[in-house]
Amino acid sequence: MNERALYSQIPAIDGLLREDGIAAPVALYGQTYIVSVLREMQDDARGSIRDKQQLPDWHSGWADELSRRVDSEREALQPVINLTGTVLHTNLGRALQAEAAIEAVTNAMRYPVTLEYSLDDAGRGHRDSVVAERLCQLTGAEAACIVNNNAAAVLLVLATMAAGREVIVSRGELVEIGGAFRVPEVMSQAGCRLVEVGTTNRTHLRDYQHAISEQTALLMKVHTSNYHIEGFTAEVNGQELAALGLAHAVPTVIDLGSGALIDMTQWGLPEEPMPQRYLEQGIDIVTFSGDKLLGGPQAGIILGKKEWIDAIQQHPLKRALRADKMTLAALDATLRLYRRPEKLAQTLPSLRLLTRSADDIYDMAQRLLPKIQAYYGDDWVIRTEPCSSQIGSGSLPVERLAGWALTFTPQNGKGSALATLTQSHRRLATPVIGRVNDGRLWWDLRCLEDENRLLQALLP
Repeated sequence: MNERALYSQIPAIDGLLREDGIAAPVALYGQTYIVSVLREMQDDARGSIRDKQQLPDWHSGWADELSRRVDSEREALQPVINLTGTVLHTNLGRALQAEAAIEAVTNAMRYPVTLEYSLDDAGRGHRDSVVAERLCQLTGAEAACIVNNNAAAVLLVLATMAAGREVIVSRGELVEIGGAFRVPEVMSQAGCRLVEVGTTNRTHLRDYQHAISEQTALLMKVHTSNYHIEGFTAEVNGQELAALGLAHAVPTVIDLGSGALIDMTQWGLPEEPMPQRYLEQGIDIVTFSGDKLLGGPQAGIILGKKEWIDAIQQHPLKRALRADKMTLAALDATLRLYRRPEKLAQTLPSLRLLTRSADDIYDMAQRLLPKIQAYYGDDWVIRTEPCSSQIGSGSLPVERLAGWALTFTPQNGKGSALATLTQSHRRLATPVIGRVNDGRLWWDLRCLEDENRLLQALLP
């Protein structure tokens, strides 16, 4: 059959819309969207004729192919099951939100809210005010400012406090975090001049002191939350830096990165610097993330002296970097949970996952093992094995949490089988994300709270 005859067999849109099998998708999704998919199908049919001199395999069933394409379209942000062993997984959205935060965001989306409205005098309020007040109550800060992430917080602080002047930082703290966020480059964008002091592994107070000049705007410390140096090391602590800044009338700033608002050691977790302790030591400004150890939404939180927070709030960049109503609603609801710290390990999902006992995870692994073995048959050797989970998102990078995993080893010993298996898991209606290591697929169960959700995800 020649090409002209093949092209003539591609049905017109009007004719397709009159077919019985296409009426249902039109009613469900609307004619505009269905017509756009049908046009894509027409283009694919023409491409098949042009490239292969034949109609596509699905040509005899346009309605069936339309249904397949519409059903296979996925949401941009698709829920997955995190079995990677990383609790605060940056690529998977970091901290899971508490039920209270989810409810608060739903209300903020569904109803008008007092985002910038004062119920006291019916005038215009400040969007940060209520959340800032809660942060001050929890940390003892004089004032607070909220922006859309911690990178924005650092940029805004530098642009406000040090534009056109020098900022002194230890060489060992010139970090790069995910997405190529580098402290020297952020300083450049903020209009500051970086002054490096000390060495990679050792920086002393005298290094800062010798570098102070009339051009010094800030003494800055950056918490190395995503790596750790061991051995012959030295760093300047917050109290020393604050005292030096006070003596020379130079403000001090600490970028904490992760930022825990509560002592993690009470749950047997490693110690993490807390912003309130730096503020007690006299540091002027502290910044940290909302979606890491705090367990809230993505946000950049700036705490410190009122005179500096007021200046930061007035900077033109603040409007460009401000948090939206959903973020503020979720952050406010999360902070309210901290008023009952004795319940926090139950109400805050990230802390609940971090504090799960290895025994609890082992019991889940034992319950799942026979069900998973029965599902996969004889092609795989599936076992329960001890494993080490990580906190993630640059928080406590060398610390590990003892847990248990299900491991998959191909009977045929071929690595290609693992690639095929993990790809099939990613293509499930609810994708299951594990990790491949040492010739096996590991399903780390630390972040799995609903085992039935995993079993249902595997059903065809």
